Amino acid sequence: MSRISFSLLCFLLFFQFGNSQIHDKTWHRIALSKDVDFLKSAEARRIAENVLLHQKNNGGWEKNVAMHKTLSPEEIQKLIATKNNFTVTTIDNDATSQEMRFLASVYQFQPEKKFSDAFLKGVDYLLKAQYENGGWPQFYPIQNNYSSHITFNDDAMANVLFLFQELLERRKDYPIKIPAETLSKIESSFNKGIDAILKTQYRQNGKLTVWCTQHDEFSLFPAKARAYELPSLSGKESATLVLLLMSLKNPSKEVIRSVESAVNWFKVNKITGFREIRINGDKQLVKDENANPIWARFSDLETNQPFVSDRDGIRKKSYDEIGAERRNGYAWFIEDPAEVLRQYESWKKLNVKIIPDKNYYTISKDGSGDFDNIQEAIDHCKSFPDQRITLFVKNGIYKEKVSIHQWNTNLKILGESKERTIISFNDYFEKIDRGRNSTFFTPTFSVEANDTVLENLTIENSAGDVGQAIALSVVANRVAVINCKLLGNQDTLYLGNEGKVFIKNTYIEGTTDFIFGGATAFFENCEIHSKKNSFITAPSTPKGTEFGFVFHGCKLTADDGVTEVFLGRPWRNFAQSVFINSGLGSHISPKGWDNWNKKDAEKTVFFAEYGNHGKGAVLDSRVNYAKQLSKKESRKFAKENILKDPLQKKWYENL
Repeated sequence: MSRISFSLLCFLLFFQFGNSQIHDKTWHRIALSKDVDFLKSAEARRIAENVLLHQKNNGGWEKNVAMHKTLSPEEIQKLIATKNNFTVTTIDNDATSQEMRFLASVYQFQPEKKFSDAFLKGVDYLLKAQYENGGWPQFYPIQNNYSSHITFNDDAMANVLFLFQELLERRKDYPIKIPAETLSKIESSFNKGIDAILKTQYRQNGKLTVWCTQHDEFSLFPAKARAYELPSLSGKESATLVLLLMSLKNPSKEVIRSVESAVNWFKVNKITGFREIRINGDKQLVKDENANPIWARFSDLETNQPFVSDRDGIRKKSYDEIGAERRNGYAWFIEDPAEVLRQYESWKKLNVKIIPDKNYYTISKDGSGDFDNIQEAIDHCKSFPDQRITLFVKNGIYKEKVSIHQWNTNLKILGESKERTIISFNDYFEKIDRGRNSTFFTPTFSVEANDTVLENLTIENSAGDVGQAIALSVVANRVAVINCKLLGNQDTLYLGNEGKVFIKNTYIEGTTDFIFGGATAFFENCEIHSKKNSFITAPSTPKGTEFGFVFHGCKLTADDGVTEVFLGRPWRNFAQSVFINSGLGSHISPKGWDNWNKKDAEKTVFFAEYGNHGKGAVLDSRVNYAKQLSKKESRKFAKENILKDPLQKKWYENL
């Protein structure tokens, strides 16, 4: 009699005496067994025969089935009769991938062709089930419900990718020989899957965070599943996705950034000082200063606040607010990200390049630069540097929300070309939805640091004509914008604060009040383009300020069909806006200016013109509160007077 292992003996005793009360996880443990004696046994062969019976003709398997259970003749006939029931085939709850792993393990010691054929049929099922964008639905064929979403829930998609990764890494060493053509398809599928993971990582105000349990198969946005599984950031599933990304050899910059961002989210959003216990079978969170960190299964997409939910689908803050059935029947708090943090430092040493401090960095979408993300480069820069730091941005479309923080002084962002170096985002007032001041959270590009230079860039708010949506916001002193394009609609350019801003050779387009704010700004040789009948400037110049907006040598143009545009109106009562030696197209209203229904503002505003030309420069019908400057008065509005600064008198030269 051959020697039998202790683990196999345990299996056999369990099957003999406890088969009627098998725990749900038993088949999962058997499927992943590496016990050689067991895999060589007649019992393993019997279970493998069961796995073949349970496989549907499309190559997939049903979930939550105890494959090791002894089948009656009636059950066998039923399985044969339902081979074409494809409504149950899935990757949920480890289904399909675990059956394939088991068949491969048994085949290694009992190499029967029917086992390898079934395995390869499973591979074909997984390849067919994948969406073109790289994601997998929970069930395939696709069903008309939430299961059609890209499914990270319970690690469904991750399990498939881990299997494919093993097939690619072991190749000739894998127990079942996989044809070269199939391996090529697996490799393509794997790469598409990783790409889908990167594309679905949720951006919170432009910053990468983690993932939802489901993502819409078309938009890739977080999606709802069951009533209590609301769109949210998932601690559990995200941890598995990060471990998968960390397992990749020679990770790309996109993968590294994804991991770094998710790890940061885990660090910031861990819950300390609490542990989960059961009292008489009922879950509770209790205070414990020595407890290991835990994370919420679901966190709010914008605030990161943990929440729980009952079957009514309404968010609740605590266990006390939901019923016992959902409180005790679902894993609301987990420890999975702890494993990510445990592995992270070793992974970082191998994969994260340390970029030294220097005064010139390159940003490129193709990975050839120091960075491939503008914000990442800015955040790397030394704070309050003694010398100017230049970030050279190669051509490409950078879909990100960028902020030059108050401490990132003396920074120059230099594009490779104005037309092809594009920074684009799409926030707008209603999307932000943070109350009456939501406008100021919408900028694609925000400058909060003194002595900033932007050159050869297109900065775009791509939200469309949907209300307030800022492309560029400047709330700093001694800021220059040179040879750029600022694209948007309402509120394209915000010049806030009380700093000095120099804008030269720049195209600025918009609809309503698309140049607004309280700064002192000198516009030189710019094209100001109106996209509809409305207002160009809306200054909020503070009382007592010597200058507001001054346009010198600019060209005012408009879309076809635009016939009545006003040069400006007062956002605040001491608004100042002046146009000198500029070309005003026929779209400019003969009245020139508007009082915004503020009769009292007519006494305090300073709206003035001098030496302008073009059909819109005729002064005969101008409003009576607009001033026509004399030649002598116009000299006051020279660049050196407008932009002079007590600390750096001619800071606007040699930029």
